[in-house]
Amino acid sequence: MADTLVDTAVEDCKERMARAVEHTKNEFAGIRTGRAAPALVEKLKVEYYGADVPLQQLAGLHVPEARVLVITPYDKGPAVIKAIEKAVQSSDLGITPSNDGTVIRLNFPVLTAERRKELVKVAHQKAEDGRVAVRNVRRATRKDLEGLEKDGDISSDELDRAEKDLDKLTHDYTAEIDRVLAHKEQELLTS
Repeated sequence: MADTLVDTAVEDCKERMARAVEHTKNEFAGIRTGRAAPALVEKLKVEYYGADVPLQQLAGLHVPEARVLVITPYDKGPAVIKAIEKAVQSSDLGITPSNDGTVIRLNFPVLTAERRKELVKVAHQKAEDGRVAVRNVRRATRKDLEGLEKDGDISSDELDRAEKDLDKLTHDYTAEIDRVLAHKEQELLTS
């Protein structure tokens, strides 16, 4: 029974760490690389009739050219277009939208060397947030396992083995974040 408690805790830890890594990857997708991509704006919150709604629920997003992103609102009312424009302008994209009354175009300029360095710093911060999330999962799981040992549900040997497993998982998932960060950094500096 003790083995199943430990295995269950470690398996739950693995799932939560994987979610933290996935979240970090999604955060990286929102960092612009000089090319237009729907991921840059799809999560932007747009005030739509008093509620904050993700842009992807209000409009279709497509990339007709490498540096142009077209946002086509499902609701053709001028209030929606203004709300989307406002959300884009207040975002950290640094792009001024242009609209022709039916669609909004975002023209992505070529990134300057200074802006690339700023974006690399943003990527490093998001990676650190991901690593912290992974370590927090390890800490919470370790605390749960120590509680099981204190209650007599598992032995100290089982706790030691589980802690070694947790350390290996933590190392593996932080290494995955570092690998994704290196890829994103390369993409930012060369695109």
